[in-house]
Amino acid sequence: MSRTATRPRRPSHTGVESSASRFRDRAIARRRRPWLRALGTVAVAGVLVGAGYVVGWTDVLGVREVVVSGVDGAEEKAVRGLVDVPPGTPLARVDTAAVEADVRTRITVAEVSVRRGWPRSLEVDVVPRTAAIVVKNPQGRLEVVDATGVAFGTVKKAPKGIPVVTATGERAMTPEALAAAFALLTALPEDLADDVSAVTVSSADLVTFTLGKRTVVWGGADDAELKIRVLRALLGTKARTIDVSAPNTPVTR
Repeated sequence: MSRTATRPRRPSHTGVESSASRFRDRAIARRRRPWLRALGTVAVAGVLVGAGYVVGWTDVLGVREVVVSGVDGAEEKAVRGLVDVPPGTPLARVDTAAVEADVRTRITVAEVSVRRGWPRSLEVDVVPRTAAIVVKNPQGRLEVVDATGVAFGTVKKAPKGIPVVTATGERAMTPEALAAAFALLTALPEDLADDVSAVTVSSADLVTFTLGKRTVVWGGADDAELKIRVLRALLGTKARTIDVSAPNTPVTR
């Protein structure tokens, strides 16, 4: 009877070796993680620095055109000439507040807004002054004046529909005085305004006008509603001059 020799089985280390390998791989991965994060951070920073350089220090996004809106013709050309921004200047580095200040030096400009028009334009939006009244200055010239009392040009003839006032001296040509004259004209009700034939301004506190055959001393721009009520009451008298500059103590002559 033959015997078959049975060799003893060698213990298997595969499971242990597999676990050890996994632990080793995880440890290596953990050691690499900070470096990978650092490399990612450096890469992102590099991209941002490069983009910032392109935007702020090259002419890739530089000014190619200046777009002026709100005015046209000679006025647009004049405004454009005040925009002192060399072509190619990086748009991000344009001092828009400084450009606005330069454009405001033009007397015909009431307001201006400057903004960047990406990628390559500078947009200048202008609000021009508009005539509210025409003043005949002490030298006899006609000047157009806006609602704030700023005289911004001369004309040979008053534009249609724009009232004319006469200034009696230099004090009458201040913005405050001219604004007071305009305030009178806007305060008068239509039935009274239709009978006004002349308006004279001497100072910010002394505006007078001719109403029919009477002279009305209006004074300054304050207390307009009270002045109108007092004036209406005194129009029933035979006075040739009605002074409502101090409406609580009016004077007639």
